Amino acid sequence: MKEWYLEYQIHENRPGLLGDIASLLGMLSINIVTINGVEDRRRGMLIRSSSDDQVKRFRAILETISNITVKKLREPKLRDRLAVMHGRYIERDADDKKTFRFVRDELGLLVDFMAELFKTDRHYLVGIRGMPRVGKTESVVAASVCANKHWSFISSTLLRQTVRNQLADDEMGSGLIYIIDGIVTTMRAPEKHKILVDEILRLPAVKVVEHPDIFVRETPYTLQDFDCIIELRNDESEEITYEVVDSGFSSFDIS
Repeated sequence: MKEWYLEYQIHENRPGLLGDIASLLGMLSINIVTINGVEDRRRGMLIRSSSDDQVKRFRAILETISNITVKKLREPKLRDRLAVMHGRYIERDADDKKTFRFVRDELGLLVDFMAELFKTDRHYLVGIRGMPRVGKTESVVAASVCANKHWSFISSTLLRQTVRNQLADDEMGSGLIYIIDGIVTTMRAPEKHKILVDEILRLPAVKVVEHPDIFVRETPYTLQDFDCIIELRNDESEEITYEVVDSGFSSFDIS
């Protein structure tokens, strides 16, 4: 059985439209896994079929229905699965396709998104931007739990400033999520800590760097080294700025 993602635009939401489509799927022996509205007047479905030909026939029939327009019929991507689950698509930067945007009201969607990213057991570098107390660290920890991964704070200001200079033996492995605060690591930590961070960044594991812009400004790394950038705001109009960050105390010390 193979899964597909179907999304169609509704031009006229006449009574019985969804029932007609569901009946057509049944006649072609295609199962509905999940269904939800995903955007304004759009509906998304995860469907499952043992025959690619049946799916092609299904699409051909759909294209004869004047009430709808098929927008997507493909093997499901992560964004497709989350869109059906949460009823909306994750916003992605138009110019930088690896940058994804969230607001605080979407923390559930953000946690599910990161949890899927964290399930990998290979080198994967995630950057997360956001102002203090917006929920960055808490979301990373929650996503680690959802992904059934242990997490380790290498540097952080969640409860108090944390700066690690060494790790225990059971903290070195691919099954961990390493959390690094880019401001603390680059501007407030000793050299031993920075050496440890360099070692961790070479491990075949998931690393999350908060404040990646400060991190790349103060180290040889670049934003191109990141596999994914996440932006978290209190609201869509909020600007993420680091003007208050310097070598002294700032609100980022208690984020």
